[in-house]
Amino acid sequence: MSETRRCPALLISAPASGQGKTTVTAGLAWLHRQCGRRIRVFKTGPDFLDPMVLERASGNPVYQLDLWMGGEAHCRQLLYHAAGGADLILIEGVMGLFDGERSSADLAELLGVPVVAVINATAMAETFGAIAWGLAAYRPSLTLAGVVANQVAGPGHATLIANGTPPNIALLAALPQDAALRLPSRHLGLVQAAELADLDRRLDHTAKLLGDTALAALPEPTTFSAANVPAPFPGLTGTRIAVARDTAFSFLYPANLDLLRAMGATLTFFSPLADAALPQADAVYLPGGYPELHLAPLARNAPMKRALRAHHQQGKPLVAECGGMLYLVESLTDVDGQRAEMVGLLPGHAVTEKRLTGLGMHRAAFPEGAMRGHTFHYSRLSTPLEPYAWSEGMKPGRRGEPLYRLDRLHASYLHLYFPSNPQAVARLFAP
Repeated sequence: MSETRRCPALLISAPASGQGKTTVTAGLAWLHRQCGRRIRVFKTGPDFLDPMVLERASGNPVYQLDLWMGGEAHCRQLLYHAAGGADLILIEGVMGLFDGERSSADLAELLGVPVVAVINATAMAETFGAIAWGLAAYRPSLTLAGVVANQVAGPGHATLIANGTPPNIALLAALPQDAALRLPSRHLGLVQAAELADLDRRLDHTAKLLGDTALAALPEPTTFSAANVPAPFPGLTGTRIAVARDTAFSFLYPANLDLLRAMGATLTFFSPLADAALPQADAVYLPGGYPELHLAPLARNAPMKRALRAHHQQGKPLVAECGGMLYLVESLTDVDGQRAEMVGLLPGHAVTEKRLTGLGMHRAAFPEGAMRGHTFHYSRLSTPLEPYAWSEGMKPGRRGEPLYRLDRLHASYLHLYFPSNPQAVARLFAP
């Protein structure tokens, strides 16, 4: 029988995206943190931007819980480990509560975590109750702890919402229409937490509003069980990996970095924006981010571009994902038509579009082994380089992404989730 730990927990979901899940989750984390509690927050599904805000609010790294990318045992083990040192676990859902083949509802039911649904009440009154009732009744086996009304116009509106909410569904909070409660966003999602000078003030404001509601009370403890997860594969012992990390390249899963370290690698971080040289490294990891927002400094940093070309010429591994790949092409054009020279390791040119050009969960069969991840980008790459393979979408009929290789350089639009195949990751980065 597996070991268990108990910790209060909630999964914050909604009928759809854009309802205020991140605002409520972050505000609740900040509220309890200010009370001296230890908070662990998780994000359902692939996401880099929401977790940055949630990390600031909770004071701890935010990991993904994704039943398709990481698997059930991986998710269970992350939560079991967190429950050993937390006073409260919060999980932010993805999209709507029941959206996707492995939805937030699936995760909540599997783990026995109660759900709080955030509903944007703009332009509705008693109908709010119908939506709340639908979320509660759609899957009776799911525990709905209550609902939060967001964007409430005033006391009269709040009364109408309360009167329309079924008596068996707890209305935990009614948050007002308030610009300070909205987190600014751009084409890939929320603005990065490090770029929001007033983020702490926004979190404090949200926490104060939530502190006067029933949502502020700690929920009943949830039991989390340990999972049978194999010990890390020691395939990178002694390997030095240089990881790009700055405002242009920040899309990093904490679980990816943890796995590299657990397999024996030493990680050193560098900035393609500011540094003139690479750290001493056997391999380089260029994650995704926003290179299109930093064309001028990336183009000006000729020493870093030379260093990356030299690294590749020495036959060392270089793994580039999405924005990291765009940095390696000959030129990158932003949405306003401004074009700048990039590293030039990959032949071709990339252009940022105003519309989404790639989205979805993917699996890819690399020579090192099959891995899983996701794609989400607004750019198009034109290159004479032929892909050696294509990824396969989780959903049938989904367009795949091209996979490129030049010696030990691996590049694609995919954001890989390394725990999906540790052995393949070790082969990808091994000198």
